[in-house]
Amino acid sequence: MESQALQSNPSDGTVFDNRPIGVFDSGYGGLTVARALQRRLPEESIVYFGDSARCPYGPRDQAEVDRFVQQICSWLTERDVKMIVIACNTATAAGLVHAQQVFEVPVVGVVEPGARAAAHTTRNRRVGVIATKGTVDSNAYADAIRHIDAGITVFSTATPRFVEIAEMGLRMSEGPIEDFMAEATKVYIRPEFEDIARQYLEPLRRCEIDTLVLGCTHYPLLKALIGGVVGRPVTLVSSADETARDVDHILTRRGAHAEPGHVPTASFFTTGADTEEFRRFGGRVLSRPMDVVEHVDLPAV
Repeated sequence: MESQALQSNPSDGTVFDNRPIGVFDSGYGGLTVARALQRRLPEESIVYFGDSARCPYGPRDQAEVDRFVQQICSWLTERDVKMIVIACNTATAAGLVHAQQVFEVPVVGVVEPGARAAAHTTRNRRVGVIATKGTVDSNAYADAIRHIDAGITVFSTATPRFVEIAEMGLRMSEGPIEDFMAEATKVYIRPEFEDIARQYLEPLRRCEIDTLVLGCTHYPLLKALIGGVVGRPVTLVSSADETARDVDHILTRRGAHAEPGHVPTASFFTTGADTEEFRRFGGRVLSRPMDVVEHVDLPAV
């Protein structure tokens, strides 16, 4: 594919790069990161890949997830992306370092930005992390937070059902009454979801944390539910905005922002069979319509 990088101002040597940013996740959750990128960098084009056919990644073996990461990064580089964002905590923990060693374009994950924000936010140096089993077992957040401040105590809990609740809530929030009730988060919250949240979060609350990392990109969709259980004294940290900030800084250092006035495109792909479902639910996460979602078949790895 021909590169879309261009030099728009020969007089001062300024170089712009109109190629898209590649973003991927195991499903819908990474769209929270894509949304943050669109808000911070409105002139940047995005190619988003959701691996719904193999979702969730959380219970899978780390080596298997690493293979998925390398495969999807290869697929994105074939589409001439200028940068790759692994918008999945489990995939970041399993495959980021390997991908950075293999691919020539910059590859960033969501763990380090979220860990940095948590370390800078906490006042009592007691930080909670909720994530999938794979992310928790990897100790990725605990290691990253303590690397920034070794005096921080990190309490990590696997909360795998939150992924299920987020996607179920999206499916349930399509009627007019549900739309009204889910206006703040676009996710309909049933009373039984609150019971599950309390079971997960009460032990962390008793640990007197003052900061909670939402260590899965699905979890910002449940911010109202999670915040309601842990209470106002606890600051919720999402890696989406922090990751978008990191992407902006990297593009600045590399002189790789899109040309001013560039009209961005957004392309969406999924391995899932139901592209209409992905388009419909994904549009709710993005808070804007998805025009087209294309199906992609990836070979077994």
